[in-house]
Amino acid sequence: MVASIRDLSATEPTKEKSQVVDLGNDVGLELVYIPAGEFKMGSTPEEKAWATGIEGGATPGTERESYEGEAPRSMRVKDGFWMGRTEVSVGQFKQFVNESGYVSDAEKPNGSTQVFDPNWEITAKAPPHPWISVEGKSWRDPGFGFPVRDSYPVVCISWNDGRAFCEWLTKKERAAGRINEDLEYRLPTEAEWEYACRGGQESTAFWWGDDLKDGEGRLNISAVDFLPGRNKIWPLANAPWSDGYAFVSPVDHYGENGRNGFGLADMCGGVWEIVLDHFDPTGGHEELNWVEENRRPVCKGGNYFDVPGNARCAVRLGLMSDSYSDSRDGFRICLGKPQP
Repeated sequence: MVASIRDLSATEPTKEKSQVVDLGNDVGLELVYIPAGEFKMGSTPEEKAWATGIEGGATPGTERESYEGEAPRSMRVKDGFWMGRTEVSVGQFKQFVNESGYVSDAEKPNGSTQVFDPNWEITAKAPPHPWISVEGKSWRDPGFGFPVRDSYPVVCISWNDGRAFCEWLTKKERAAGRINEDLEYRLPTEAEWEYACRGGQESTAFWWGDDLKDGEGRLNISAVDFLPGRNKIWPLANAPWSDGYAFVSPVDHYGENGRNGFGLADMCGGVWEIVLDHFDPTGGHEELNWVEENRRPVCKGGNYFDVPGNARCAVRLGLMSDSYSDSRDGFRICLGKPQP
């Protein structure tokens, strides 16, 4: 039985406090309670120096370094909220589409999405960018070269698609009397996401601490795994272990070892997670950063192809538009007070 949620303030947090939302057809979505609290957004100079060095795989002196701000900034998440234990999965998104008839941005006429180029050849002449924009691919077939499972995180999803899922679920749950007008399902704000990612840590590179080696068995990232049908790994800086997957891994694949202090899984690596905010290149905001036009949604957390230096809590990028999608991008939902 799915419980009614009517007052977040009345729900005092306990470790691993969770509930399952019924999406229909025996498909559930687990939420974990995240209490209000303080944290530091951004990264230290030492963290950025590692992430832009050889081991991090990024290039020192690039503009991208500035996106995390000059130094960690104290911020507060004033209200508790609920957040998906994992990214939204293929099976959960499929249930939304089957019930609502929704058509994703990539599937619309003239729609396209970024997918892996199976004809890509590994060379040493330039940084590896084996992604191409194509029509005819979508969350149903992200171009991995193998069938997607319902347990994979859904990808090739735009900011618009993620918001549509949340609006559908809000309407569904209000109609069932399980939430009232003071709550809504939505994408998390950037501050909520980074606070939740840290899992109770004030300011560390990863949710488990500052040392990459302690991430073994915790995340899906560019590691020493062969690409399907090939005898070479991604030509990037790699985590020095096998995570079991060259592309995506199922959500919560690493179990308790892959969950942070709040009980959230796959917050680092896996797929980039799209949040509600418009991207400000000078750094993230405590309150929602919103624009009405020319939105560039923020994405957080790194992905299965990324170097370890891009799977940190503070990493942030801005997408090209609110309709842009990519086979490395997905989303995670939260339940909280409505945002403007």
